[in-house]
Amino acid sequence: MAARSGTSRIFVWILLGLLIVGLAGFGATNLTGTVRTVGQVGDQDIAAEDYARALQNELNALTRQRGAAVTFQEAREAGVDQRVLARLILQAALDDEAARLGISVGDAVVARQLAEISAFQGPDGELDREAYRFALENAGLTEAEFEADLRAETTRGILQGAVRAATPAPEPYVETLTEFVGERRSFTWARLGPEALETPVPAPSDAELRAFYEENTDRFMRPETKRITYTWLTPEMIIDEVEVDEAALRDLYEDRAAQYRQPERRLVERLAYPDEAAARAARQAIEAGESSFEAEVEARDLSLSDVDLGDATRRDLGEAADPVFAAGTGAVVGPLPSSLGPALYRVNGRLVAQETTFEEAEPELRDELAADRARRVIANQAESFDDLLAGGATLEELADETDMRLGEIDWHSGMSEGIAAYEAFREAARAVTLDDFPEIEALDGGVFALRLDEVVPPAPAPFEEVAGRATLLWEERETRARLTDQAEEIATGLRAGRSFAGAGLEDATEVEGVTRDGFVEGLSRAALETVFEMERGDVRIVADGASVAILRLDAVAAPDPQAEDIADLRAQIAQQGAAGLADDLLEAYVRDVQSRAGVTLDQAAINAVHANFQ
Repeated sequence: MAARSGTSRIFVWILLGLLIVGLAGFGATNLTGTVRTVGQVGDQDIAAEDYARALQNELNALTRQRGAAVTFQEAREAGVDQRVLARLILQAALDDEAARLGISVGDAVVARQLAEISAFQGPDGELDREAYRFALENAGLTEAEFEADLRAETTRGILQGAVRAATPAPEPYVETLTEFVGERRSFTWARLGPEALETPVPAPSDAELRAFYEENTDRFMRPETKRITYTWLTPEMIIDEVEVDEAALRDLYEDRAAQYRQPERRLVERLAYPDEAAARAARQAIEAGESSFEAEVEARDLSLSDVDLGDATRRDLGEAADPVFAAGTGAVVGPLPSSLGPALYRVNGRLVAQETTFEEAEPELRDELAADRARRVIANQAESFDDLLAGGATLEELADETDMRLGEIDWHSGMSEGIAAYEAFREAARAVTLDDFPEIEALDGGVFALRLDEVVPPAPAPFEEVAGRATLLWEERETRARLTDQAEEIATGLRAGRSFAGAGLEDATEVEGVTRDGFVEGLSRAALETVFEMERGDVRIVADGASVAILRLDAVAAPDPQAEDIADLRAQIAQQGAAGLADDLLEAYVRDVQSRAGVTLDQAAINAVHANFQ
């Protein structure tokens, strides 16, 4: 039953995937001619249509993942075609083995699987034949094809389940891993930082610094760089040339009257009651100090956010406006009328009337309208820019003949200055090749075009450019080396039985019972891993940036088999080990099936399928 349920879920997603991404795209890859199969495993054919459909599904999935169209060539470079073919070969091998063993499922099982697929169900939850036919028609499948696939997938599931079943992880494997992962260690550690040096590290000489640079050029590498020429035009570049008439400015000002003319307001909370008597009693209790507004709110199973009206105008408050506006900050007034019945109002603040005159708002409005019109001007010109490029104009000529501005950039991933601050440019720069021709592309209200002139491979940055960083790294290395020498003297005493305090490390930290995947504040991951490489009583020194850590292992404790967390860990390891073993067993079985049945591929047919995607 579990196998059947899993299969139905698989086919729901397969079907929905076909419906959502189309296999409208698959219609464009329909095969013609005599190409029927791309290969064979034993007596099972691998249909060309199945291969094409699987390729199309992968392309659609990659397109959704990237958010942009993926070409078939890009998919091939990523190995998609090989993965799809390998999957179909595996399925065919299992189908051939199932046929040899006489394993299959009957019509009743297939019918039950169909009825469980929600995409085919009517309002009553039963199989709707019309919905079934319509969905398959849109997916480019016949009922016979879909049901044959469903039967084959269910059969494969039964065969795989039989191979994977009853493969528990070996007990020694589980015990060994449980002891390894669950082991706890206690240790003492202290950090020596630059402040612990008896004398500070002197500045390096030029010769020392240059020698350090030459020895570590891999730490000063420039990334691969694309030398790009571009032209661009943004609204900000032409905004001063755009004319905005005063009538349009005044119309926009009036449209935003509520923003620029704000009446006097109050920050108010309102607590409504079922009748005036209840409201009056609450008000009297508050005035007598027997209650508070907060307590009254809580007594009605409300929170302050439930009764908060925010900033309210006289119009918002209606008949309650005059008393509320006359009250001081913190006052509770009422009972007063409200849309919810008699209510108490608490005034939390006074906001005076504010008015921004047209003259005060004009610069802001002018910038907004000018930017909007500049964007429209650029949008109207974009086609003419593209026509010039299509006619053979270079980017340099485009900049000479239009308002577009010419620029150059040595671009690499991680840049975010200038035009590289725009994601659209960065995407185009990542994708451009030496064979591409410039074309106009959108740029956040503007446009740009680019041309790749040269790809500069990774290379060390000049010494003069990285001298400052080289100095910092040299000082860090020298500091760490001197601290290590100092720490070795301390470690010698610790190994001889001296305490951390006796070695002058009063701030040493004792850590109790940490596991391999634990966390110790202030200690690097590399230092914690070192703790689990040590023997009891060992003392180690671990570098950490410009500091060093001195570690002493005090105790090693095996995991407690009775502890709940260890029992859970053991169960998890057993489960994961069994799953891994089952996967390996199934992989070996499939390889054996393929070897016995024989795999034949028709490269000409495969190429014919690929040709439909070009």
